[in-house]
Amino acid sequence: MNIKPIKTETDYQKALKRLEVIFDAAKGTQQSDEADVLGLMIDDYEKKNYPIEAPDPIEAIKIRMEEMRLKQIDLVNEIGGKSRVSEILNRKRKLTVDMIRKLTTRLNLSPELLISDYQLIR
Repeated sequence: MNIKPIKTETDYQKALKRLEVIFDAAKGTQQSDEADVLGLMIDDYEKKNYPIEAPDPIEAIKIRMEEMRLKQIDLVNEIGGKSRVSEILNRKRKLTVDMIRKLTTRLNLSPELLISDYQLIR
């Protein structure tokens, strides 16, 4: 096992290629151990150099609605009437604390995500 720290993009690409080769190594082998270590190093490099930002609250709601196969009408109890749901999802109106509480439970989203600020469209 010849593992070096991933410091550059070239190191990163080499590590990815090596991981591709040894990814399916049998458990308990030296190649399996190497794959585990490379995976951790690659993950660390990606977190530092390719951070993924959380979606804004409205995007998060839309993503979860799609995952749960929900329609706008399905959120009437949490948000209000059909027109209120439409206003929220079209960024014409901000979420209220009460809506956030209900959506947190209904959609299983973190309150921290839903209280994030976002821009309205006028």
